[in-house]
Amino acid sequence: MPDDRVQWLQQHTPLGVLSEPVLRAIVEQIQIEQIPANRRLVLEDMLPPALYLLRSGRLEVYHTSSDSLAKGASSLLPGSVLHLKELLLDQPAEQTAITLSDCELWSLPRQAFLKLVEQFPEINRTFSRQLAAELDQVAAQLAFEQERQMALRPYLVPKVKQGVVGTSRYAVRLRQAIKKASQDRQPVLIFGEPGLGKDNIAALIHFGSSDRQQPLIKINCDTLQPNGAELFGRSGGKPGLLEWVGRGTLMLNNAQDLPIEVRKKLLHLLDTGEYVPAKREGAAEPQPRRSEARIIMTAERTMPESQKRVGHLIKVPPLRVTKADIAAQVKYYISLYCRSKGLPQPHVAPEAIRRLQSYDFPGNLSELESMVERAIVQSNGASVLTEEVFWSTSPKAKRYRLNLLNAYPKLRQFLRSPWWPDRINYGFTLTAFAAIVTILFVGPQTRDANVGLNLFWAWWWPVVLIAFPFVGRVWCAVCPFMIYGELVQTLSLKVFPRQLQSWPRQRAEKWGGWFLFTLFALIFLWEELWDLPNTAYLSSWLLLLITAGAIVCSLIFERRFWCRYLCPIGGMNGLYAKLSMIELRAQQGICAATCTTYQCYKGGPQKGEGMATGGCPIYSHPAQLQDNRDCVLCMTCLKACPHRSVELNLRPPGIELWTTHNPTHHEVALLFLLFGGVFLHRLPEIGDRLPWTIDLDNFVTHAAVSIAALAIPGVIALGIYGVIRLINRALKPRSFIELAYGYLPLVLGSTLAHYLRLGLTEAGRILPVTLATFGFSGISAPVIVADPAVISFLQGTTLIVATLLSVVLTQNIARQSIFHLLPQHLGTIGFTILLWQIIV
Repeated sequence: MPDDRVQWLQQHTPLGVLSEPVLRAIVEQIQIEQIPANRRLVLEDMLPPALYLLRSGRLEVYHTSSDSLAKGASSLLPGSVLHLKELLLDQPAEQTAITLSDCELWSLPRQAFLKLVEQFPEINRTFSRQLAAELDQVAAQLAFEQERQMALRPYLVPKVKQGVVGTSRYAVRLRQAIKKASQDRQPVLIFGEPGLGKDNIAALIHFGSSDRQQPLIKINCDTLQPNGAELFGRSGGKPGLLEWVGRGTLMLNNAQDLPIEVRKKLLHLLDTGEYVPAKREGAAEPQPRRSEARIIMTAERTMPESQKRVGHLIKVPPLRVTKADIAAQVKYYISLYCRSKGLPQPHVAPEAIRRLQSYDFPGNLSELESMVERAIVQSNGASVLTEEVFWSTSPKAKRYRLNLLNAYPKLRQFLRSPWWPDRINYGFTLTAFAAIVTILFVGPQTRDANVGLNLFWAWWWPVVLIAFPFVGRVWCAVCPFMIYGELVQTLSLKVFPRQLQSWPRQRAEKWGGWFLFTLFALIFLWEELWDLPNTAYLSSWLLLLITAGAIVCSLIFERRFWCRYLCPIGGMNGLYAKLSMIELRAQQGICAATCTTYQCYKGGPQKGEGMATGGCPIYSHPAQLQDNRDCVLCMTCLKACPHRSVELNLRPPGIELWTTHNPTHHEVALLFLLFGGVFLHRLPEIGDRLPWTIDLDNFVTHAAVSIAALAIPGVIALGIYGVIRLINRALKPRSFIELAYGYLPLVLGSTLAHYLRLGLTEAGRILPVTLATFGFSGISAPVIVADPAVISFLQGTTLIVATLLSVVLTQNIARQSIFHLLPQHLGTIGFTILLWQIIV
């Protein structure tokens, strides 16, 4: 019996390295114990009572300490020896031991074992050598692991960035596909457009699988060497990432960029699980190696040769088809950014969500995240993010543009100087406007003797109408109404310090246009019924009332609320500015990637070459501008920008009307009101051509006819649109408010044609009129008056050019055949013939 036990120890246990006399001494001290299942032998951190040898059955050892590095359990089979090291070193047990089944244990009590150690020094020497060998092995493993970690560190993906946000059917399907791919180790191909977070989906698959404890590494395929040495290693040289990653996951990012040779090796790896290292020059052919790594590929397009070899094919839908999830995405990105910066989370206005949902997001989630972060910074702590702070790229906005600021550096220098517009406004316009208003009040009351009336009706109207196609809404930059509004605002804040109210944007966007439309209609009626062009003090009251509106709004609201939403002159200027051949915009890439302060919008101190400013007076960011209506060309943004992002572009006139334009009902109403104003100004000529007499001396009749004149162009245009719909039943035409902008050149041209007669007959009388204003009517002065034939020629030419431009603009807006738009073209020609009769 002792011989059998010695033989078993030699053949099945680590004690077999001891000499036979030592083994016999051990066998003599052994006690045989039968231990049932689920019985603890010893607890972790307790001194072991004996040396145990497992003769039969199964044991499990595990750690219970919370600060232990290893948390897993190990199963022990017959022949295992427990607590040898602990007894030799007099240490507590490192693990808890429990029986998994009925076991037969040979135990050697602690004191008996220690006596044997003293009796036989061979035991200490032998196991000291074994411990030293084990230590060397552990050190080698540690060195290997350190080298492995160093090799993998640049490529390591430590965690998942985010889950799949949203509740749409696309989001649900994507989550299901991720869960399915996480349940096995088959290769995966994830494809979709840029900016969709495909690498994050790969991380979701890895960290949701049973391999989550293994490393996940990501390598960008466009950086790989043509022979793939970084990935596959070199024969006889450094291992590649496939070897270092072991049973982890290798993510090949943008797999469509793989070099051809590497792609062939990858397909072989997917087919066989084997790869061949890159061959070193002069070395023998490398032998195939086996890889245990899981392969996940991401790509921007399908890869037919790889699709056949993967177990899971996941298509990530672009953001433009998952717009139902945009609100949830925006809320998520807001919470993410605000938590990282310690900011309160703002809400998002419904209009802002609708604007985001109307955009196609070529940059997908990456673009949306950047847009949300910019919006939070730009909002400057506002509790609600409105649609004005969400802006996006517009590919069409950069076509056919020439940046005048780069072409003419002196222009940039002037527009950034104190001269534009501050010195002009406060050094000239402020005083000149006060002088003109005073002259209108106290001077002679007829236009042939009052220089104020001459300047207003014979100079200002023709000049500003001619300027619109060239410089757009530039008049608003030097407008005296808002100069006085800003002056009163500044003085009142010094006398009564207070917080001005924020703009009620939603109500202003809804009703502001109709307010200024109503004001303009009343101005037209006042002008016609009370003969403002020939009554100086009434023209003065008109200017003062508009100035009063600017002052009142400036006392209540911050910046230029009146100018942005309520000013009737500003509304007209914004409408005609759409036809301008210049525009102010910004380079959106620079604004998105470089700017973090948005001083052009919010204002702020000097930064770099950017000057200290109070921000855009009408709250428009140049990078989000799509309409000249929303820019007064004050150049505040040009002065504030430290990145040279702002551009003053020369462009095809009116291009925004068929590219980025957003039509509105109130603007179309104003357009036809201005058109009606031309007919209103020509009521005597119209009356001369009618078969009946219009008694304009009767106030009621005059008022009724005036209202009819203002309304007739819009009514006729609606009738023309009805004909368009009637003859295009099969082809759905553009909406009326879209096609209505096709009349805009004709409206501007006919208005200019009307005022040309005043400009070319009375503007040249400025000197004698000025003398008459100050009581020197008897003194002769030079007069410049155009010949009536020249005036008629210029008026007719203006109408013809405006008609042609209206036809072209209508075609560009509608993008339909000329036959489908024939009624509107004929209507435009009909309007022109009528205008010719009453103007030329």
